[in-house]
Amino acid sequence: MRIIYKICIRSLWREAEASGRFDGAPIDVQDGYLHFSTVSQVHETAARHFAGQNDLLLIAIDAEQLGEDLRYEPSRGGDLFPHLYAPLPLSAVLWTRPLDLGADGRHIFPDLDT
Repeated sequence: MRIIYKICIRSLWREAEASGRFDGAPIDVQDGYLHFSTVSQVHETAARHFAGQNDLLLIAIDAEQLGEDLRYEPSRGGDLFPHLYAPLPLSAVLWTRPLDLGADGRHIFPDLDT
């Protein structure tokens, strides 16, 4: 199983749970695809794009359930990032965990599957 990760504002994710699918955060809608990170990318994604933000969730997704709509494309520094060109079906979600801030202002991650 390949696992990819999404960082999401808790209230936005609660809306997705109520509707049964996740259509994306505003940046996803603007770019035309849902942004995800691999295990080796997610810490930097949090630091770059969510610095100082609280009330976040870290969502683990089974990438194999997303089919051909999931593409790995060059982004930051030429690294290949997972992008989903479809709504995220909640059936592909493995778990959600709080992504709280530590005393040092950095996010506290759970142990992640590699």
